[in-house]
Amino acid sequence: MTDHTNRQFDSDIDGVRSAFATLGGMVERQVIRAIDAVKLGDLRLATQVLADERQVNQMHIESDLRCNQVIARRQPIAIDLREIIAILHSVNDLERIGDEAKKIALKAALFVDGRMPIRFEPIAEMADLAIDMLRSAIEAFMRQDLKAAEDLHDRDAQVDALRDELIAALMARMAEEPKAVQECLALVFIVQSIERVGDHAKNIAEYVINVVSGIDSRHARSEQAAAAAS
Repeated sequence: MTDHTNRQFDSDIDGVRSAFATLGGMVERQVIRAIDAVKLGDLRLATQVLADERQVNQMHIESDLRCNQVIARRQPIAIDLREIIAILHSVNDLERIGDEAKKIALKAALFVDGRMPIRFEPIAEMADLAIDMLRSAIEAFMRQDLKAAEDLHDRDAQVDALRDELIAALMARMAEEPKAVQECLALVFIVQSIERVGDHAKNIAEYVINVVSGIDSRHARSEQAAAAAS
């Protein structure tokens, strides 16, 4: 009976992990398409991002239900329970990444004529870094790779620094060219959305740390900061 129950639990949790990985791949594709839609002024790509959002939302609901069913039926404990709860949190972060991709895609209409108030390459480079963070966070979760998860904190700081540089450049451009204010503001919102993608990827990495080590790294950093301040 125990072996049978264990096999059922393993099957359940494998299904939850698979759904998480599938959702992660879908929102990664959304972000890539959204950035390309703005870069190329391609409304077809923007439309695909919006269409995928409905599927992402449905998969979010289904994953949430699966996790709650596993908790109710199998009553997992210790690391198994931490993993299920981490997946519940992570799918929320993935769904919010999809929301940020939608916000980016909706700005594509402003750039159909190919005009950009600043070079788009630095924004694309920031997006590549955030997308790579997302990909690494999902892989770290699937492998329960503690080191890979911890490494994402440094990359998040890089994304934050790029955000600050780009927003400063866009503010300066608006001061120089008032006619470009609408496009510059749109790029400011895009840069902020990219930064949030990195934040959500970092959140997923922190859930990995919690699953593997049993330590909530967010609380640990808060305690360290409080100790340093005192």
